[in-house]
Amino acid sequence: MAKGRQLKGRIRSVQNTRKITKTMELVATSKLKRAQDRVVAARPYAAALREVIADLVTPELAERFPLLRRPAPPEKGGPRRAALILITSNRGLAGGFNSNLIKEARRRIEALEGEGYQPELYGIGRKGIGFFKYLGRSFAMERIDIGDRPTADHAAEIVAPLIEQYERGELASVDLVQAQFLSAISTPPATVRILPVEAPEGQDGKTGTRPDYILSPGPDELLAQLLPLYVRNALYRGLVETAAAEHGARRTAMKNATDNAGDILEALKRTYNRRRQAAITQEISEIVGGAAALQG
Repeated sequence: MAKGRQLKGRIRSVQNTRKITKTMELVATSKLKRAQDRVVAARPYAAALREVIADLVTPELAERFPLLRRPAPPEKGGPRRAALILITSNRGLAGGFNSNLIKEARRRIEALEGEGYQPELYGIGRKGIGFFKYLGRSFAMERIDIGDRPTADHAAEIVAPLIEQYERGELASVDLVQAQFLSAISTPPATVRILPVEAPEGQDGKTGTRPDYILSPGPDELLAQLLPLYVRNALYRGLVETAAAEHGARRTAMKNATDNAGDILEALKRTYNRRRQAAITQEISEIVGGAAALQG
């Protein structure tokens, strides 16, 4: 009976765990829909902004704007500091979501160090900050207040000092490690270069103004406003895509956990029933044997 009681206890424990994982799966599904709507809403604006910049930038203008200019490498007197923004989640239970982002950040840090740069970490999310602090790395900035509902203001607050430092020639580059939201089950990590701004290609495959454009004010004034906006938008897109990817990864992880709990539960119930039937059979055999002994 002791074994039977232990099995019943394990069955209750697995049942309770399955209820929790199922609830978390439903919550993640609900949040995923809203986060996915934010990703879809952000993409047309980013595409339009990219197209306008592609039509405005010319080789002459690219040399006049610091955000478009590539600094010299460190061995030729260029800046050694390189900023790396890492976006992770504040919570776990999302499978390999955070660990994949951390691996991507470590890979990028090693690549920068191999090129002679000094990476500076900017952390968004508890998981990434906690991991690198455990390794002894310091952060130039830590943000754990953004959560899964980022706004354009959050992106502006984070990227504004980086833009200023880059314009002053203190930073060699700014990279963003984020999750790409391809679908609810496909959220690979990616490194995106946000500074210097890489001039997008126009419709003809080249960088340059369209001949039928009438610009007022001129391209100089427009680019002065659009380039910082382009950088802020790149970070905002990284925030919303990573938030959506987190919910997708958590939903998948919780669904797998729920399915595994169901399989374990079935196995435990079969084991419990077999032992119970064996105990009943043994008791019946003992009763029949005792009755036969009394009659004989």
